[in-house]
Amino acid sequence: MNRYSGFTLLIVDDHEHNLFALRSLIRQYMDVEVLEATSGQQALDIALNTPGIDLIILDIQMPEMDGFQTASMLKVRKKTREIPIIFLTAAFKSEEFQHKGYEVGAVDYLLKPIDDNLLINKISTYFRLIQKEREMNLVLEQKVAERTAELAQAKMHLENIIDNMGEALLLLDPEGRITRANPAACQMLGYSEASLKSLSIGDVFEEEEDEQAGAFMGIWLEALIRVGALSKIDARFIARDGRRVPILFSRTAVKDPTDRITDIICIAKDMTGYIRERAPDDFGALTADTAPQNEGVSDD
Repeated sequence: MNRYSGFTLLIVDDHEHNLFALRSLIRQYMDVEVLEATSGQQALDIALNTPGIDLIILDIQMPEMDGFQTASMLKVRKKTREIPIIFLTAAFKSEEFQHKGYEVGAVDYLLKPIDDNLLINKISTYFRLIQKEREMNLVLEQKVAERTAELAQAKMHLENIIDNMGEALLLLDPEGRITRANPAACQMLGYSEASLKSLSIGDVFEEEEDEQAGAFMGIWLEALIRVGALSKIDARFIARDGRRVPILFSRTAVKDPTDRITDIICIAKDMTGYIRERAPDDFGALTADTAPQNEGVSDD
């Protein structure tokens, strides 16, 4: 038989001999910690100041504050409202009082004289339910901890990829303000990430066509709302020292469930050392300007 070691029970009765009889019965069958109170007020004080009470057995007929009032006070307090209460009474036996007992929050209503087996079975039932709930909570906590660890590991892995990628990455808010920059972006632009976070994309970016500079944010948003991504755009970064760094630029919108843009991911590849070859059948092909050049053809 499970003796429920580790559980705590509060018994409340204004008669010492009733407390003695109840305590003796419970300890005969269980190894629970038994706390005692001889009044409703004392029961409130013990319940509020003793963490971990699992069950309260509460007499109804008591002076000053009866069991109904005591239960009502316990149920309105956050620290004690979840503790199950079993009422014991020798006087309030009618259905009307039983309904009142359940209305003020009791989980059971037992009549005196106490049937020993019935009371022990009732207490055992609630302890089993509490034990089962604790086991389920432990399983849930373990699953939450495992999922949290998985998410933390995935986040760390993603952060490692972002920090070590060769391309510059800037994260923007919908107004074009920089909210994040990876090390490659900081190196390419000559700014610290903290300094970049005080800038907008327009402070460090310009497209190849002069007339497009300064108006790109509105154009971006319109295009991103329409298609979600823009890729392989010829543009320039404006470095901190004023240098223009040629880049191949891509932009992707991140949207919430309502299709509203929450962030814009910008990725830029440094194209320094490359030229764009304009061939009729292959627009946009890239070649290194350090590649060997064709020798002149001599006339025969």
